[in-house]
Amino acid sequence: MSLYDRVRDMPVVIERVRLERLELPVAPEFTRVTTVVCLEGAGHEGLGEDVTYEPDEATAFQQAGPPDLAGEWTLHSLAQALAAMDLFPTPPAWDPSRGYRRWAFESAALDLALRQAGQPLWRVMDMEPAPVEFVISTGLGEPPDPGRVLAWTEAMPGIGIKVDATPSWTREVASALAEGARVEVVDLKGHYSGTIVDAGADPALYAMVAEEFPDAWLEDPRVDERTRIALAGAEDRVTWDAPLHDAADLDDMPIRARAVNVKPSRIGSLEGLFGLYDRIREDGLGAYGGGQYELGVGRGQIQYLASLFHPDAPNDTSPVEYHSPPRPGLPDSPLAPAPSETGFRWGPAHAGRPTG
Repeated sequence: MSLYDRVRDMPVVIERVRLERLELPVAPEFTRVTTVVCLEGAGHEGLGEDVTYEPDEATAFQQAGPPDLAGEWTLHSLAQALAAMDLFPTPPAWDPSRGYRRWAFESAALDLALRQAGQPLWRVMDMEPAPVEFVISTGLGEPPDPGRVLAWTEAMPGIGIKVDATPSWTREVASALAEGARVEVVDLKGHYSGTIVDAGADPALYAMVAEEFPDAWLEDPRVDERTRIALAGAEDRVTWDAPLHDAADLDDMPIRARAVNVKPSRIGSLEGLFGLYDRIREDGLGAYGGGQYELGVGRGQIQYLASLFHPDAPNDTSPVEYHSPPRPGLPDSPLAPAPSETGFRWGPAHAGRPTG
């Protein structure tokens, strides 16, 4: 039985749909905004989180209101209906946002269906939750400052790091990180276009990173004739994230990966996510979880999935408290298993709102 077959025919009754806004000031010039999707039915509430990055698009969605989904569904029939809907009042600036919003509804529907059935996700999947290893994911700013990472390693000795590399890195920057931090993943961000994190393809950067971090995964290089030479000998450490939207994309990668970064919101659907997990298992690939700066229930849900499918990996699923600067008392890695009694939620209070 496929993973999706375990949930596709679960019934879900929806009587009302609500949206809730979450905000977190991150910097003077940036406030993170997400939207909690609340599906209510039969005395229960299912929650998901839309992680669309453009604040104006989140505001427009909240002002326009959700679609009318009242009725009796299966998870699969609801997914088919969502796939046929345009969930954006105006077209998004970035096409992957469509998957982010659809995932908010599908994850909320899964939570609601499980609660109405009186079951937790782990039991339906027939998989025991395990402690979740996580890393801290960060960039160094411009100009690059290794102190951003080293402050975390001083506050949380031994914590794993996922770091975004940029063409402005120098050998001194890379060496400082290699000597002072346990860097497990270096994100080269070679597959973004039209965003503030575009990094292009830089053979010199790739060669330096591969040399300075000989044990780290090298995520999302842009592969051409020059960068393929720069990555020679490190091909077995290449992983994929941004180009991966479903299992079929694994066949189109220019370098066959031994591990991939799984972001449920990028995939956008339960069928696509569980199909990818099936393919990962069939191909014997490693996997680690990816975050999208979730502020509420979405963060716990990616921790939940990591606990089932890749607990002992450099999961970019640190608790919401890590969105703030280093300070004493933060939860340490690994996170103890914390599934809700029923549904698809994770955390001490199994809440859908920020806790830090």
